[in-house]
Amino acid sequence: MADVNSGEERPRGERGSVHTLLESDRTRIVLSGEVDVSVSAELTDAVAEAEAAGKPTQVDAKHVTFIDSSGVAMLARLASRTPGRVQILNPPEVLTFLLEVTRIGELVEVIDTGDDHGGAIPLPRTPDDEPPDAIA
Repeated sequence: MADVNSGEERPRGERGSVHTLLESDRTRIVLSGEVDVSVSAELTDAVAEAEAAGKPTQVDAKHVTFIDSSGVAMLARLASRTPGRVQILNPPEVLTFLLEVTRIGELVEVIDTGDDHGGAIPLPRTPDDEPPDAIA
């Protein structure tokens, strides 16, 4: 695959994968490998599932090795179609760069969890959330 900017061949990496996990309080989308047009159907399905679930969404991007405009467009669709601010967990540098230059980073929350396993982090509380009763 040619690198558009340098004209050099970019070695093919791991084919991308998209997995959607519907949890009780959130939708979690896990991306890995090369997130490009070859997984566009899976990206479309993930957005539809997240939208239908109607819950805040987290995207675990720790294992993304490459992402093209189809992947970035999916993040923009998520940001506009799901409640709350989409959280992007552990994005690689290439994704962080694309979020900045496309200004989609203004629509999402980028979080580095600092762990090696990309674990889910708690969602921010909303004013509608009731604190648990204190145990006396």
